[in-house]
Amino acid sequence: RMTFAELLRAVNEIDGLERIRFMTSHPKDISDEVIYAMRDCDKVCEFLHLPVQCGSTKLLKKMNRHYSKEDYLRIVEKAKAEVPNIAFSTDIMVGFPGETEEDLLDTIDVVEKVKYDNAFTFIYSKREGTPAAKMEDQIPEDIKHKRFNRVLELVNEISKENNTTHQDEVVEILVEGKSKTDDTKFTGRTRQNKLVNFTVKNPEANLLGTLMNVKITESNTFSLVGEEV
Repeated sequence: RMTFAELLRAVNEIDGLERIRFMTSHPKDISDEVIYAMRDCDKVCEFLHLPVQCGSTKLLKKMNRHYSKEDYLRIVEKAKAEVPNIAFSTDIMVGFPGETEEDLLDTIDVVEKVKYDNAFTFIYSKREGTPAAKMEDQIPEDIKHKRFNRVLELVNEISKENNTTHQDEVVEILVEGKSKTDDTKFTGRTRQNKLVNFTVKNPEANLLGTLMNVKITESNTFSLVGEEV
């Protein structure tokens, strides 16, 4: 038997592998040992997808998530302390049955504290056969959409702020694709999973799957723009 933290350390030893990135579906899977492995393994990227769903401990219990707002924030603070320059993404659901203004403010508070680079934000919709569908305190559609827009606006604002900090920085990019309209432009991701569109010096070279240094020349809400150095 092998723990996930041990697996990360083992995979980190594989020759020819340059980057390791993983996804998690639940904060309960992120132990201190996993965070230490991220810190110690040079090939493990400084990026963590940590779905919060919402910031309200009351609603998290109602969702059967088995952690509190405080538990979640402790994981984030631990990761930030141990893994320099770590970036976070998350899943956020707005409008779960019984959600109050106070619950929404808890979610907003988590977004402000974590400062996610990206968040998959969605509105709760009733699905027949689920426990939540039988709950009586369903939220009206207009209220759900207004709350969703408030959260989304904040997420996008923070994402843009995060991206501006990389202006003129040289970052390592894993080349993932080539523009269909411009042969000199490629796309790739940083170790923090940020999307970068950039120009290259030799567009005829076989660059897909390679690592290269790119200087960031422009920042947008959802991506960065750069040029090969």
